[in-house]
Amino acid sequence: MTGLLASGYGVMFTVLDDFRDEYGIEAYWLGLIVGLGFLSAFLAQIFLAPIADRGRARQLVVVGLLLNTAGLLVMAAGETLIPLLAGRFVSGIGIGMAFPAIRRIVINADPANLGSNVGLLLAADVAGFATGPVVSAILVPAFGIPAPFIVIAALSVVCLPVVFIVPIVEADVPPTSRFAFDLLRSRPMVAALMMGSAVFLMIGTFDALWVIVLDDLDASEFVANVGISIFALPLIFLGSYGGRLAQRIGPFRWGPFGLVLGAVFMFLYGVLPAAWAMLTVGTVHAVFDGLTVSSTGVAVGISAPPDRQAGAQGMLGAAETLSGGVTAVLAGVLYSVGGRTLAYTVCAVIMVGLAVGAYAMAGEQYRSRTGGTRPIDPDPATAVTGHA
Repeated sequence: MTGLLASGYGVMFTVLDDFRDEYGIEAYWLGLIVGLGFLSAFLAQIFLAPIADRGRARQLVVVGLLLNTAGLLVMAAGETLIPLLAGRFVSGIGIGMAFPAIRRIVINADPANLGSNVGLLLAADVAGFATGPVVSAILVPAFGIPAPFIVIAALSVVCLPVVFIVPIVEADVPPTSRFAFDLLRSRPMVAALMMGSAVFLMIGTFDALWVIVLDDLDASEFVANVGISIFALPLIFLGSYGGRLAQRIGPFRWGPFGLVLGAVFMFLYGVLPAAWAMLTVGTVHAVFDGLTVSSTGVAVGISAPPDRQAGAQGMLGAAETLSGGVTAVLAGVLYSVGGRTLAYTVCAVIMVGLAVGAYAMAGEQYRSRTGGTRPIDPDPATAVTGHA
């Protein structure tokens, strides 16, 4: 389900030019279509995700999956701006509801393997997003723009019965907090959010500038696209192993270490003289990221108590979404003003600052590998089914 939810995003990004060419939607409205989905997902992760902690995890996954499916179908049917905006907004709400609830279910079901499982969810997320363009490339030329949206919506519905049979561990006494803002009183939680913001600062800068920079270096479109694929693949294949490493070493040690390394690579993108050099460095960078970025989800998992996992993961997702969106805009401005050296250097400096800040903010928790995450009920046979 995580992969399918992410694949809808991947499809949408690859048909933006079709929206412009086939439906006559101006380029500046395309940015609004993209941004509205991120905004609605941000709001859902802040205000709706904590509901999953109050005995409603199963319901939130079901409703989120159905809303995402409805949004995809509206986008499939729409040929004008308003339906496409509406579909993207509804889809974003659905994803923002479902993602944190899914993470809560997985984390609390098997705390001993938190790192591996969180890493596997990251791998599924990246794999789904990377699969979206492939689905579009196969279906759009033969069946038209609506086809990939319809296929992913149909597959989502097929997966729906799984939600009703998976055992869900719930707290005997649900938390009374309506939202998750009180979790910000926890220094380790703030440290984890800083790590997540740094990761998406890096991703936002990379996504915004990679193709443009390689084009300015006279690289072929093939090289630019291969670079994006190379950056994604290690996250898919190494995510689970990287999560295990984070849990074994401690996410507040492993994560900031990976962020500082990532900052070094980002700085190098600003000074390397040729496309082949950037592609080579990007390959090494991708492997290190595949081994370290799962630390963020693990850090949140060990920082939040079991009965607050959905709210905590929602806060993480909101921080990442906000960081990535703002950074993509900022990186473009910095590139226009001072070129790639300025843009990548600013990104690298902020990443190091956030990594050091996260390490310091974690305090004694930097040694932790388990934190507050523990089974609510060690016997899966007695797990609450998710009904209030």
